Amino acid sequence: MSPSNSQLPPRAKVGSKPQKKLPQKKKKKSPFKTFLKFMLIVIIVAVLAIAGYVGYLYLKADSTVLETGNNNPVAPEASAKVKPVTMLLLGTDYRPKTGTHLTDVMMIAAFNPDTKSATIVSIPRDTLIELNGYTQSKANSYYPKFLSQEKKSGLIATDEMKAMFSKYMDVPIDYATVINFQGFSDVVDALDGVDVNISMDMCYIDNADGTNINLKKGPAKLEGEDALGYVRYRKSSSGCKPRTKESDDFSRNQRQSEVLHSLIDQMQTLGGVTKIGKVLDAVADNMETDLEKDQLKNVIATYWNISKDNVKFMPVTGTWRSPYVYVDNEELSKAKQSLKNEIAGKSVESVDSSTDTTNP
Repeated sequence: MSPSNSQLPPRAKVGSKPQKKLPQKKKKKSPFKTFLKFMLIVIIVAVLAIAGYVGYLYLKADSTVLETGNNNPVAPEASAKVKPVTMLLLGTDYRPKTGTHLTDVMMIAAFNPDTKSATIVSIPRDTLIELNGYTQSKANSYYPKFLSQEKKSGLIATDEMKAMFSKYMDVPIDYATVINFQGFSDVVDALDGVDVNISMDMCYIDNADGTNINLKKGPAKLEGEDALGYVRYRKSSSGCKPRTKESDDFSRNQRQSEVLHSLIDQMQTLGGVTKIGKVLDAVADNMETDLEKDQLKNVIATYWNISKDNVKFMPVTGTWRSPYVYVDNEELSKAKQSLKNEIAGKSVESVDSSTDTTNP
């Protein structure tokens, strides 16, 4: 009988050593797959870091800036995360030494969460305001008047300012925020200064309120007090030797835009981002706002990393005829439309306006 034709391997002989398995070749790892895994880890860490940082901002805002807000609820559909908001931004000359509240800076800002963009219109401080129901006066004089009438009228000054500028700009204004000179200076210092290109020498000395502006033409990094002097400078004083050229409202508005753009640049750097806590501390004691606390959180979450390329500045100019600035009606109309376009989510280019060289 023939042996079975099985395909089984021959049995090992008793006492023989087991056969060694041939080593298997290891599969080479794909460099591309390794890179993808690395990138995935980086992205996860970045997302967690951003989420943690936004959470930190919430907590920081709760303990500082939000003390100036209110506890009114914000409806989901009114959240700044989903709805465009408009805000009147006022910078006052208030300091303990003077006690004045003239608004040297007046801006109307519109923010859109869908486009992650903003349009900011600046109004010259000496603009003649001519509106039905309001006494004709310089734009910067209304806020102190409304403040002085608060107790008698029962009307809040910032509400009065919102109503007036809503009528003047033909757009609804949701909120108002007021920051004084000290707050501006402290914010610049919190970001370790601001980079500017000074167009001319500037000198002004006023011992009464401690103002000491002494800036030289050329690129510079300014600390808080010097940055404040840079955006405020109007004319040279008798104590300056030599005297320096005067500056009009329109040039001041341009410098305000320059400084704000530079501050946004500072905030976009890693070093700037880590200083946001200091920025919130800086404005805590020098800012008033009628933003609800929850709405301020919504604004922080939506716009804390806004790019300066998505922030359009539109300074309104005009003609100086003492003691007023008579704004250019065509420019004012374009500024009004740009705010409306921002609210509607339409992209518009900022207006390049020529400035009157006559000094106020």
